[in-house]
Amino acid sequence: MTKTSPNAPTAELLANLKAVVGRSGFVEDASDLAPYLNDWRSLYHGRASLVLKPASSEEAAKIVQLCAAARVGIVPQGGNTGLVGGSVPDESGNQIVVSMSRLNRIRAIEPEDFTITVEAGCILANVQQAAADAGRLFPLSLGAEGRCQIGGVISTNAGGIAVLHYGSMRDLVLGIEAVLPDGRIWNGLKRLRKDNTGYDLKHLFIGAEGTLGLVTAAVLKLFPKPRTRVTAFAALASAEAAVQLLARLRAQTGDTVTSFELMSRPAIDLATATIPNATNPLPGTPWCVLMEVTSSMEGSPLQGMLETALGEALEAGLILGATFAASETQAKRLWFLREAVPEAQRAGPSVKHDISVPVSAIPEFLQRADAAVQAALPGTRPMPFGHVGDGNLHYNLLPPEGMSAETFAAQTADLMHAVHDVVVQMGGSISAEHGLGQLRRDEILRYKTPVELELMRRIKATFDPLGIMNPGKVII
Repeated sequence: MTKTSPNAPTAELLANLKAVVGRSGFVEDASDLAPYLNDWRSLYHGRASLVLKPASSEEAAKIVQLCAAARVGIVPQGGNTGLVGGSVPDESGNQIVVSMSRLNRIRAIEPEDFTITVEAGCILANVQQAAADAGRLFPLSLGAEGRCQIGGVISTNAGGIAVLHYGSMRDLVLGIEAVLPDGRIWNGLKRLRKDNTGYDLKHLFIGAEGTLGLVTAAVLKLFPKPRTRVTAFAALASAEAAVQLLARLRAQTGDTVTSFELMSRPAIDLATATIPNATNPLPGTPWCVLMEVTSSMEGSPLQGMLETALGEALEAGLILGATFAASETQAKRLWFLREAVPEAQRAGPSVKHDISVPVSAIPEFLQRADAAVQAALPGTRPMPFGHVGDGNLHYNLLPPEGMSAETFAAQTADLMHAVHDVVVQMGGSISAEHGLGQLRRDEILRYKTPVELELMRRIKATFDPLGIMNPGKVII
């Protein structure tokens, strides 16, 4: 890959790019550009002279061809809901943002194949609804599902609350259509469950954060629509009890546990204190778990099975109490509390971590990480929560009481290293579902082996020798 930075766009190139998409397909006024130049957390702010919105894969390909010929950087952007700055241009103003929002057609639904073919700009919630209308389920679910787009969740390999049962986005993609960095379109939109003919190219684009090409469409897996859904909320004395409870429930309910979300008391208390209508049905306990079991079988006995399992767990001292959602409204109220936990942490300064370790190692990680951050900055307030069912915790840190945001921000690198050192020592990952983007791009230089970094750079150089695809993200 060339070490030469991508060039600045000329007036002629900008005119040619605008001609590709037509008047309704670009944004150039400063007042309209702002939403495309800042990330959801307002941590990253970039500049760009033009945002393009192709309405077809062919238009996207022509954009890439023109930018490749001029060696101008391209920043692919979906719903811009990411948390690591992966979809924000740099401050040079030389990069072109390519928003996929107009590529939003559902091309086909095949209920008998249990597949749906969608374009990259489709909103996740719309795909979920289209599947439901066809009597099927698309199971990926996360807080930003009303804004995030399919191309973005593929490019970041998003996870969410149902990974325990259905897997992450990588497990839900059967085929991909993508524009390569030279402008050619690769049509890999296969509906096959088995295809053993060499390298599975789609996996190179899943999780690549737009650094290897533009994902323009995908074939996604669908599942039977759940007919029984039971939601419960339990209080526990420790994280060890949560891990033990999960193992017990998976065994006793026929492995129907779909979601198993762990929340610490400090995280819940902050949410209930700052987010209107967020309430904790079992206040005052050290840890809480929000769980959901589902079945596609009519008349499934899941309610009784979960009641029995939690009753036995209570008798054994594994949980301190539990409550069941008696209606859809009550279930939504419990999930609102879970979604309020990260929302509450947006209001002030924090250092966010998106880590994963083996499920059984979660209690040890929490103990070691707590000790490490206190050694780095005494008084730091951990606010852990997350998808304990798949080993993914959001181990977020708030400043000591009374510390200014500026002083705390100066400690960010030390705190991140304190946590990430523990994660890597335990065989975990420093990014479980959010990706690398800009935020963790340099962190992998500390934690990945030289062989891993070399292979990543070779892949990047093979696909994008000019270095124009999302420059400065993921790998440098």
